[in-house]
This record gives sequence, structure tokens and C-alpha cells, in this order.
Amino acid sequence: MHTINAKPMVLTGVFIALTILFTYVFSIQTPFVRLSFGFLPIAVYAAMFGTLRGGIMAATADILGMALFPTGAYFPGFTLSSFLSGCIYGYFLHRQSLTFQRISIPFLLIFTCIDLGLNTLWLSILYQKAASAFFISRLIKNLICLPINILLFSAVYRPISLFLPKITSK
Repeated sequence: MHTINAKPMVLTGVFIALTILFTYVFSIQTPFVRLSFGFLPIAVYAAMFGTLRGGIMAATADILGMALFPTGAYFPGFTLSSFLSGCIYGYFLHRQSLTFQRISIPFLLIFTCIDLGLNTLWLSILYQKAASAFFISRLIKNLICLPINILLFSAVYRPISLFLPKITSK
């Protein structure tokens, strides 16, 4: 007889809720820049469960977060960015020996390709303004937050990783 393990489903729900809270409730937001810790549950979940599940969880949290706490019109580009971020975290952090350099790679990729690249493109499409109108403020915010995000993930994930075999086992 096959039994269903509810632990991964429950953890997914908890991490979706944490992502929504950190992104939409406990954040500072302007039209072009958002200061939040919403990356943290996405990165931790993706490190625990892998690429595809990390991407799906991040995209689901984005859709549910916009439904519960709309900050404007829904734009699917940001959901794609969330999915890709979850996938990048999962690809580089899942089942890896996590050194400072190894942890820094996905954060740098997301910083350059997703935050400064895709999200700036989505904002320019959404607001019909040149990307240069808000690129500098986003660059400054990301340059300040990048090392903080890397250190915060390291500080949070290392203790959690001690319990991973118990948490993620089926």
C-alpha cells in the first residue's frame, strides 16, 4: 500500500505564505523599487527541494501574493521572473556543498539577469517609460542589498541544513 507524505506539501504551503508575507506585507515599496526579504523563503525552499519545485513555489507565491495584496495591475512577466529566480536558486544551491562563492553565484545571476534585466524590462513595458528612468535607483538598491542577501541566506540556511534529511525525507 502506498502512503502519501504530506510533509513536502505542508512545507510548500508554509514557504509560499512566508514569501507572500516577506514580499507584500513586511516590505517597503515604491513604484520602481521594493525592499523586502521575499527572496529568503524562495532561496531556502529551492535549496531544499530543487530547481523545478523552487520555480513553481516562487511563481505560485507571486500569483497568490498579487491576488491577495494587489499593488497594481497583474503582469505575468514578474511571475516569470519569480519562476526563473526559484529555478536559479535551486540549480545552484540544491544538494551542493555551499561555500560563500557557491552561494554568491545565484544571487549575482538573479541580481544582473532577473532584477536589473528582466524586471527593469517589465517595468518599462508596464509603465511605458524608458528603463533609464528607474534603472539607477534599482541598481543602487541591488548593490546595497546583494551582500546583505547573501549573508542573510548563509546565516539562515546553515542551521536549517542540519535538519534537511529529516525535513525532506519521504
